[in-house]
Amino acid sequence: MDTLSYKTISANANTVDQKWHVVDAEGKHVGRLASQIATVLRGKHKPSYTPHVDTGDYVIVLNAGKVKFTGNKLADKTYLTYSGYPGGQKSTTAKEIMDKKPLRIMESAVRGMLPKTKLGRAMIKKLFMYEGSQHPHAAQKPTELKF
Repeated sequence: MDTLSYKTISANANTVDQKWHVVDAEGKHVGRLASQIATVLRGKHKPSYTPHVDTGDYVIVLNAGKVKFTGNKLADKTYLTYSGYPGGQKSTTAKEIMDKKPLRIMESAVRGMLPKTKLGRAMIKKLFMYEGSQHPHAAQKPTELKF
């Protein structure tokens, strides 16, 4: 009797093939783009995805300061920070952050969509963001990623 045996392949650190991708964020919506970037950083776009292994790719985001918000979120959305001391909670609007540090908006959006573990902290290190349309990662030969 001829039977086929199928095995589920579980990736490990030695078998992971990580690629580099470039994303142009100009004119894209923050949340939608962040969820797609988080999917690539986690590796869920690959058939070899394994939850306990970092199978994701590297992502370079260009024009990260030129993202858009839907609706009136630019004026209404608030970001909270807490120092750990009593009375140490501060709130700032998305407009204020876009004026001072525009990369922080995309970074916090992507970070919030990754796991809050050692694995998630390793995944966020594979994200590179730039305000302009130039990047210093030409040696890695990144491919353009369209969403």
